[in-house]
Amino acid sequence: MPKFFSSSPTLGELAVGKDNNFNLLRLLAAFAVLISHSFAMLGQPEPFAASVGKNLGAMAVDIFFVASGFLVGASLIRTQHLGDYLLARALRIFPALWLMLLLTVLVLGAVLTTHDVNAYFSDWQTWRYLGKNFFLMLGVEFYLPGLFETNLLRGIVNGSLWSMIYELSMYVLLLLSWVIYVYARRRLSAVIALLIAMLGLGASVWLLDQFYLLEHFQLLRFTWFFFIGTAYYLLRQQIRLSTKLISVIVVCGVIALAISGHHFLMLYYLALPYCLFYFAYVPSGKIRSYNRFGDYSYGVYLYAFPIQQTLVLIHPEWSVLLLIVTAAVLTFACAVCSWHWLEQPALAWRKRFWK
Repeated sequence: MPKFFSSSPTLGELAVGKDNNFNLLRLLAAFAVLISHSFAMLGQPEPFAASVGKNLGAMAVDIFFVASGFLVGASLIRTQHLGDYLLARALRIFPALWLMLLLTVLVLGAVLTTHDVNAYFSDWQTWRYLGKNFFLMLGVEFYLPGLFETNLLRGIVNGSLWSMIYELSMYVLLLLSWVIYVYARRRLSAVIALLIAMLGLGASVWLLDQFYLLEHFQLLRFTWFFFIGTAYYLLRQQIRLSTKLISVIVVCGVIALAISGHHFLMLYYLALPYCLFYFAYVPSGKIRSYNRFGDYSYGVYLYAFPIQQTLVLIHPEWSVLLLIVTAAVLTFACAVCSWHWLEQPALAWRKRFWK
């Protein structure tokens, strides 16, 4: 092992227990999405997005998928239990999603629609929005009758939901890959079984691309980030988290950006996972005290967009900064309530089934 890495701890040595910075990093990523959407809702260009070739919100969503691939993959590999995996994923995603949808349709939509309330509730589109987004696997619906029709992002109630269908698809692909590996491992070596599982993953992605409601580029993008996160978990004992390497990556990023956004993105797709895991596990001390609070990132992601659209509807002349600050405060309050009153109790239900 080169001296450059020899003194650095491995990811496997650090990725023990839940004492890490993932909650904080995901919260920052969720707020990055809010910031990015604020520019779009006011028709303002996002700084650096044109030169980088990717806006802040898109980078934040990539972070979610890398982290999810690592943590969800780790959970499945550790427990190796189909029922526990499905229950854990369902409890993490659907209770908070369902409450947000009910509040959006029955409260926000009913109050703010330009239609008569009776017409709003008798319109098929209202129940299509609720029903289609309830499970997401048949696509995402963005529109409610008479809502946000004068906003710049016209009629879009919750634009953040689009990525969740990809998240759920990744859960299915991971499960299929694991099932293929388990059955192949009964007769073959671990290496051959892993190769077969990877071939199965490739075939599944191709079938998904051909016959499902997903965009080709986005499917490949999220498959890459999710499963590179899982690969980092599988190779955690071989991957060293080096401060010196992070410094090299930063320097290379500056140079690549000076050349072109295309060169920067090539480095970005390769280096983002390593940087994420470095900042998730290496910085310690007082920064870890955030873990005493909660995992508010999902709530921020769910509630930010409709709150921002509501603020823009009420007062279209916001400055970007004031919209960001106001929406962040209101969204964070909703996220805190969602975590402590619903998400955390829902996750505790899992222990009643699998002890």
